Amino acid sequence: MPGRIFAVVGPSGAGKDTLIAAAVAALPDLIWLRRVITRPEVAGGEPFEGVSTAEFAARQAAGAFALHWEAHGLHYGVPPVPQAAQGKTVVFNASRAVLAQAARAYPGLQVIEITARPEVLAERLMARGRESRADILRRLSRQVPPLPADLPVQRVDNSGALEEGVAALVARLQPVSLAR
Repeated sequence: MPGRIFAVVGPSGAGKDTLIAAAVAALPDLIWLRRVITRPEVAGGEPFEGVSTAEFAARQAAGAFALHWEAHGLHYGVPPVPQAAQGKTVVFNASRAVLAQAARAYPGLQVIEITARPEVLAERLMARGRESRADILRRLSRQVPPLPADLPVQRVDNSGALEEGVAALVARLQPVSLAR
């Protein structure tokens, strides 16, 4: 079976990385392409590789990223799919603003949008303690670009119990059987 690749997108606080981590635990063959971010790893949150801006620029110049972007004053990079992951299901956290670039970098890309109600997002962002209340309100009120119409998109509402969100994501990552 040929491999499949999924970009997981959604607003901050929707639980993208929490759901991905749980899906990796539930699906041992699932490959998680972890991001490289110009943020110290001690900042917490998702598992990522924290690097300096200079290190990020050097890696970008060396072609270490299949996908890269800047958001919220940080640089993000996603590596190419490793040879060992060929033929497997691969998932990564991305910004919706770079999905067209991602589709070129990863042929056959599918998108899973993780959502949550605004009050849930606000509560989760406050619990992180990385932004002020004013910054969180600004983040939640900004306009988000639409998803590209030419990419297949599935949605997961992660407003409720974690187990429900995990089950929904795992179901969407499973191969679709054509047999009836």
